[in-house]
Amino acid sequence: MARQSPHRPDADEPELDDTTASATADEVDVDRPAADRALWDELRIDPVEIALPAGSGFTLRAYRPARELTPTDVAERDEDDPFLARRQVVETEDDEEVVILDEEFAALSAEEDEQPEGRRKADADEADDEAADDDTEDEADDDEAGDEEVPVFLSHRGRLLLFKTPESLVSFIRSGAPNDLSQLDSWNELSERVEPADIAPLDEDAYELDLVVENLRGGHDTWDPALLIEAGEVARDLAYALRLPAVLDMLSAGSSLDDLDEALRATVNGGIGGFMGRRRLKKIGAQTASLGWRTIVGKISAVVDWRD
Repeated sequence: MARQSPHRPDADEPELDDTTASATADEVDVDRPAADRALWDELRIDPVEIALPAGSGFTLRAYRPARELTPTDVAERDEDDPFLARRQVVETEDDEEVVILDEEFAALSAEEDEQPEGRRKADADEADDEAADDDTEDEADDDEAGDEEVPVFLSHRGRLLLFKTPESLVSFIRSGAPNDLSQLDSWNELSERVEPADIAPLDEDAYELDLVVENLRGGHDTWDPALLIEAGEVARDLAYALRLPAVLDMLSAGSSLDDLDEALRATVNGGIGGFMGRRRLKKIGAQTASLGWRTIVGKISAVVDWRD
């Protein structure tokens, strides 16, 4: 994903024919050792590279059961949010609604007091049975949600930490600075063993969010399914880990961007599903999709803390 300038030979440097150039390229590939994945596989943490309009940076991501994680604290981040006052008004309105519900509950309680003793007891028993059933269902739902693996990034107080170089990322990991990944039981071992050479994300862990909007603006015939699908995956992960509900809503099931994602996946799978997927893509407005993704990339960019 790192972008390099093409090599231009000096005037005194002999030009290579196709055979020699090919052999030289093969030698370079052979001489360049593949990144060792043993550390990451063992500790269940992965290096990730994310390109945004402001630049490209490295970070870390892990997946753990939700019950094992403490969500990132966004209180300080939200203090700088210009829409905080508006949210406070909404919360106040919600509190007023709760008061109304309390009054309604009090009125219902008064009516129950006027009922005969036998009726009140039967109603109470029925209510207890329903409450017990609800509690059982809630506990089952909580257990299932707690076992679900969710993403957590190298972040702090609701901001994603992105590093311009592997060296700066490793320096931060070793520094002992507070971050949301330090709660993992494998974090201390990572800080002791990681080297800059280990910061080599897999192709599937390199995301080019900086190209998404421009690609969508090009129209249906130029859309890159792999680019857009991978962007959706990392955007959902970031929105969950960084607590960005607006982004989650925009990518939620049934939304126009989720329809775009499903249609793109269908085209990749091919067959009759691919044919239907291409038909669905034609019905998705390029302008709507590009505007939606511009908003998403903007919201993610707004919570990035760039580190050199």
